[in-house]
This record gives sequence, structure tokens and C-alpha cells, in this order.
Amino acid sequence: MLLLSKVILIVLFTRAEKPICQPYGEKELPQFSKEGDINIGAIFSIHRNPVVLNTTYVSPGQTTCESVDPKELQSSQTMIFAIEEINNSSDILPDVTLGYKIYDSCRTISLSIKASLVLMNGQEQGFLSDQSCIQPSTVHAIIGQSSSTPTIGIAATVGPFGMPVISHFATCACLSNRKEFPTFFRTIPSDYYQSRALAKLVKHFGWTWVGAIRTDNDYGNNGMATFVQAAQQEGICIEYSEAIYRTLPREKFLKVAEIIKESSSKVIVAFTSGTDLVLLVKELLIQNVTGLQWVGSEAWIIDRYLATKANYKILGGAVGLAIPNVEIPGLKEFILNARPSDTPGNSGFNEFWESIFSCSLTGENRCTGMEALKGMNNQYTDVSDMGILYNVYKAVYAVAHSLHHLFTCKNGQGPFQNKTCANKNKTEPWQVLHYLKEVNFTTWNGEKFYFDDNGDPAARYSLVNWKRNMEGITAFQVIGLYDALLPDAPRFVMNKVRAVWAGDRDEVPKSVCSESCLPGTRKAIVKGKPICCFDCIPCAEGEFSNATDSLECFKCPLDYRSNEQRNQCVLKTIEFLSFDELMGILLLSISISGAFLTMIIAIILFRYKHTPIVRANNSELSFLLLFSLTLCFLCSLTFIGQPSQWSCMLRHTAFGITFVLCISCVLGKTIVVLMAFRATLPGNNIMKWFGPTQQRLSVLAFTLIQVLICVLWLTISPPFPHKNIKYYKEKIILECDVGSAVGFYAVLGYIGFLSAMCFVLAFLARKLPDNFNEAKFITFSMLIFCAVWITFIPAYISSPGKFTVAVEIFAILASSFGLLFCIFMPKCYIILLKPQKNTKKHLMGKVPSKSL
Repeated sequence: MLLLSKVILIVLFTRAEKPICQPYGEKELPQFSKEGDINIGAIFSIHRNPVVLNTTYVSPGQTTCESVDPKELQSSQTMIFAIEEINNSSDILPDVTLGYKIYDSCRTISLSIKASLVLMNGQEQGFLSDQSCIQPSTVHAIIGQSSSTPTIGIAATVGPFGMPVISHFATCACLSNRKEFPTFFRTIPSDYYQSRALAKLVKHFGWTWVGAIRTDNDYGNNGMATFVQAAQQEGICIEYSEAIYRTLPREKFLKVAEIIKESSSKVIVAFTSGTDLVLLVKELLIQNVTGLQWVGSEAWIIDRYLATKANYKILGGAVGLAIPNVEIPGLKEFILNARPSDTPGNSGFNEFWESIFSCSLTGENRCTGMEALKGMNNQYTDVSDMGILYNVYKAVYAVAHSLHHLFTCKNGQGPFQNKTCANKNKTEPWQVLHYLKEVNFTTWNGEKFYFDDNGDPAARYSLVNWKRNMEGITAFQVIGLYDALLPDAPRFVMNKVRAVWAGDRDEVPKSVCSESCLPGTRKAIVKGKPICCFDCIPCAEGEFSNATDSLECFKCPLDYRSNEQRNQCVLKTIEFLSFDELMGILLLSISISGAFLTMIIAIILFRYKHTPIVRANNSELSFLLLFSLTLCFLCSLTFIGQPSQWSCMLRHTAFGITFVLCISCVLGKTIVVLMAFRATLPGNNIMKWFGPTQQRLSVLAFTLIQVLICVLWLTISPPFPHKNIKYYKEKIILECDVGSAVGFYAVLGYIGFLSAMCFVLAFLARKLPDNFNEAKFITFSMLIFCAVWITFIPAYISSPGKFTVAVEIFAILASSFGLLFCIFMPKCYIILLKPQKNTKKHLMGKVPSKSL
């Protein structure tokens, strides 16, 4: 024991002169490393599968990794390539050498956090000396991880210490939260943009009824949540939403496969990783669930490990968003020239080398050292798609540009307290973080790169389509580009190439719960179903819809009606009694004929005005009556043609006044007949009270009363043109509204009163002895007049549209012809055909009375 103590003291004192730098906690060797003036850390999932060994109830055991991921090896080599390129450049960091430390996380959160702690871990002072270690205590930035959930663990761990984290493939929108992750940046767009772009993509192809599959982690859950929200805004419905994860039992994948098989949607949006999706595709292959259109996120849409010939049967024709491919000059040669190393901290390539060449670097069957990657065909040597590698490349350059600005800072112009710059000999990660927020550079290919306030780059995606090439191998054909910076929706720029859809079809498949409602119908939501499931209800009469999937039908303007298809409004047919139609021409002809006939009779009577038959029946009132009848015939013309303000006022007032003038003359003639026979009685001198002057005054007085009624009517509420849209739904009736009903009924009532009085007086005088007693003919004319206007009332009410006006004109003409024929045709008959009876002797002869 004493000997052992002496040995320890000797060792300690012999090393006391040189400080011993040891890390806090466990020491983890990186997969790849190189010391530089400034070191950049990185965490990649170089191995796929974590294996936990020696697990007990007391200890969780030790985690080891199996199965090298060639794509993650590519990312590691790309980072080394970018750092070597910067070190060999004189334009950026000319006097500073960059180093790197690349760790493996094996796709686990625990190892990712452990690696971040190792990268951030300082070196303690030598415990036998007061001197400090010369090398800087930390890396100045961490690049990684390749998925969102481990990256969240890394960013949450190192964020409070001001350590910047730049991911090339963590897309979860949650990482844009600056309060939770203040030091996080990424060179791949956030899933917030990808999810919304996927929703616009689905809408662009007209798919409104889709299924949704997601990986049950932060990437899948957050991405799908944003997609669902954006899809609802675009009018897209989700039939089902299921979560999968590689560690779940097979029963879960069987259940999801059964849901897909029984669903009615033909499109599936998969927000998953390739590793998780391949397990689901395996079950779909077993159940032969084919012909569905898959829409993919960038995590699997260009995954060549997933795009096998067998999987193409399920996923063939898939479309999705991918990081635009960029070819980095010199990277392919650098990747192919990579060699294994036996140096501690640089053995990350050894396992892959041994597996690909089936040799050993340490044991039997040793590698010859002549092996070469050129000519090999595997995932590592395949650099046809450098989109993700380009993101790693940009991440390294973003750190380099921030360091360059830090080292070129001049005191007095610095960003820190008192305008100072960072200490170039002791640079801190939080200082690099400050400059990283302001990075803005242009890459060798002309792309301008910068981070927004949330640490995200501008969102640009390639629209990729799965199709077979001539060799039958799945190819990722770029059919378009999505750029969030484009001003107009949907921000897709499509290439002029033929896309292949599910089942190797040329036509875009349909996936809707209900077919679109055509114009002329409206959508009616079905109770208990999503808004994408609806019925199409035809628009009612008088309503229209002129857009597909209209939510409501709109009423046509009053002057319009809906067409038969109910997809537009057309001007209603305007109906009125016109001069051009047959009925108008016929009534016009009858009116003019009646006026012309009246004037002929007037000429005949004027020609024979000195004959007894003309003189015996008050020739003055006869000519006035003929004049009024002419006006009655002509006033019917005002009822034909399109109603206007003046024509409406004229037709009713002219009709009322002329008919009162006519009836007044007939009434005067009737009174004259009665007075004449009363005057023949002995001692009766009544005729002196009803001579020609009194007759004229009576006609004038009766007519002035009607004129006064019409004036009051026109003053208070005159007739006006009116569009009647209630009687017919498909046409408009142009008619004259009477305005004041009281005025209208007063005019008609006064005409009716005079007609009734005239009829009564004529009826009383019908049996007076005379060979030509005019009262008989007046009685007949009044009977016709009253019969016409009594039957006019129900006919007027029941007649539709222009027939109402026609009935009114017919009543005017019929009553006018009745008066004309009954009163004047007998006189003309005697004058022209029986002149022998046109003598005073014959007119005064006694004849037996005959009752009517």
C-alpha cells in the first residue's frame, strides 16, 4: 500500500509542471474530428438503430449503435468538405482555421442530448497547477440534427448557454418559437411553410377529400396539425388521421392499413419519415391496397431507400415537396475519395468501409488498402440529389460568415457594449450567435441566403413526382416549383412535363366526398358529415348561382328572372299592348273604323240637316253626340302602346270626360223627348225652361263635373306607369296604376250614374206616341251600354296582363258602337234607303204603341 502511494505521488509530481485538461463527466470520442482555431460541432444520426446493452433495474444500461446510414455519412463528409473549402479560401476567414467535431446520435434523443453536452463541455483546469488550458473551452456552434425531435432536445439543452444550433433537416414549426429556442436556426424551411404548401398543392389538384398519415413525433404531429388547419382554410376535409411510428407493434400498422382500405378518399397525405412509412407500405403490399394517390412531405418523397420496385406498386405516381436539388462542385469527388482512419476520434468511416468491402481493418481478412468507392453503386455513392447536402453546406457557410464578420469587426463600430467587438482570442458562442442572426450572403450559385426573425430561411420547394424510367427504376421527376416569396397564390410554377399519377395514369385522379355543385345549384351541408360532403339543391325560380360550389342562390333583380339552368338572370319579357302585335292592330283598326264611321254619319246628317228626321231629334245635340263618340273611339288609342306618365293620365281622364260628354248629350236628347211630349199637353209651357240654351248648359254642367273630378284626381294622386311583377314570374306587365282608387271609382261612378239616369228617363219615354220616337233607340243603346260595362268588371279583374287593357278597349268600343248604331243607324237607314218616310207627315202620324 505504501509502495502504491509513492508511485501515485511520483506520477503527480512529474506531471505537475504541465496542466492536465480533462472534460467534466464522461469522455465521448467523436466520429470525425479535427482541431482548429475555431471548432464547429455537429451531431448526425450516422447509425440507424440504437441497441441498449446490460439493462438492469438499477442501471439503464449502455446504448450502442448499429447499421450505418450512408446518407448521414454523406452529410458528415459534406460538412468536412465545406470546412476544408473555407480553410483553403482567401475570401472568408483568411487567417483562421476551422476545426470540427462530429458526433453520432443514432436517431435517439438521449444520445443527441449527451452529444450536445459533450460538445459544450469545458475543460477543467489542471489540478496540480494554477495555469489554465490553452485551447478554447467549447465549440462555437452545433450543426444538426437530421430530424425534429432530437433537435428539440439539443436546442433546449444548449439554448440557455447561448450556443447556436443550425439544423439542415429539422423542419418542425415548433422550433421557430424564439422564446423556447432562442439560439436555433435552420437551412431547411419550417414545416409551417411545408404544411401550408402541401395544403395548397392538394387544393391545386382539386382534392378535397383526403386521408392523413403522420409520424407520431414532433415532426409528424406538428406538421400534420398545421396541414389540417391550412386544409380547412382551403376547404379540404380530412376523412381520417392516423399516427404511426417504427417502434409500434404490427397490430397498429394493420389497423391503419385496414382504415386506408375501407376509406372512400383516393388521396393520402403522408407527413412521415421514410423509416416509418416503409413499415406501413409493407402491410399495404400484403393486402394489395393499390391505386391510391400519395402526397408526401420532404422527409420521404425523395427517399431512395423507400423507392424500391416493390414499394412503387403502392407509392407509384406520388407527388410531394422536396428540397430543390443543387449540385455542389467537387463534393462528389470528395465523397468518393473518403478513406477510413485508425486515428481516435476519426473512425466514423471504418464500419461502413468494412461492410461495403466485406473486409476488416483490424482482424482477419484485412482490407488491402486498394479498395475504391468509385464505380460502386450504393446509397453513399449516389449523389444525384444534393438538396439536403446543400443545406449542410449552407449551414457551415452561415457559421463561417458570422465568424468572418466577428473577426473583421473594428472597435468603435462593434455591436456590443460601448460599440466594442468580441475578443478574438477568446471568442464566445453567444457572440457568434449575435452575428449569425445578421448573416446575409450569396452562395456560389447566386442564391441569396439569410435567416428571418425566427431563424428560418425563405421557403422554396421542388414539386416531385414518382415515375419509372426506361430501366424500370423509380425516378424523382421535378414537375414544378413552390416559392413562398411569389406574390400570387398558389405560388406554384409548373414545368411543362407530363406527370404520372397513381396506377400509372395520365389523368389527375379525383378525390371528393361529393361532386362539385354546378352553377344553378347550391351546396346544402349534410347533417353529421364534414363540410366536403354535401347535397346539391337546385336554385328556386327567380334565383341563380353562377359559380361552382356556390353556398347560396342569389335573387335576381326585379326586372330579371332566372333562366332554365338557374345559372344566370335574363331580362324578363316586357308585356304591354303594342301597336305591332295582332291584337293591337285589330283594336286600332276597329277604333279608327268607328271614328271614321262616326264622321261619315255626321257628314250624312249634315248633308240632310234640313230634313224632318234630323231636325225632329235635336240636331245640335246629335252633332255634339257624334263629336263625343268620335272622341270615344279615338280615346281608345291612348290605351295602346307602352305606358308612360302622360299616356296613363290621358287615357283615364280622356275616357272619363268623353264618355260623360257622350252620355250628357244622350241624356239631353232624352230630356228633350220627354219635355216635348209634356209640352203638347194643354196649358203646359215647360219647353221654355228647357230650350237650346238650357240644353247646352246642362251638357256643359254635367261634363264640367267630370272635369272637376279628373282635375282633383290628377292633382292628388294621378295615374302612373307601373311594372307588375307579381302576376307573372317570368315577365313584367307594363300597366297604368290608377293612383288614387277613389278618383278612379269617382270617374266610373259618375259615368254609371249618368248612364242609369239616362236609361230610366229613356225607358219612361219609350211608349210616347211617335213614328220615330228616339227614346226607344236610346233605351236600347243604354241597355247595351250598361250590359257592356257590367260584364266589363269581372272580365277586367280576371284578364291577365295586356288582355286587361284589351278588355277595357273592347268595352269602350262596344259601348260606343252601341250608342252609334242604336241612335244613328235608324236615321241613316231612313235618310238613305227610305226617303219617303223622311217627311213631317209621316213622323207625326199616329201608330199603335208597342211595348219593348
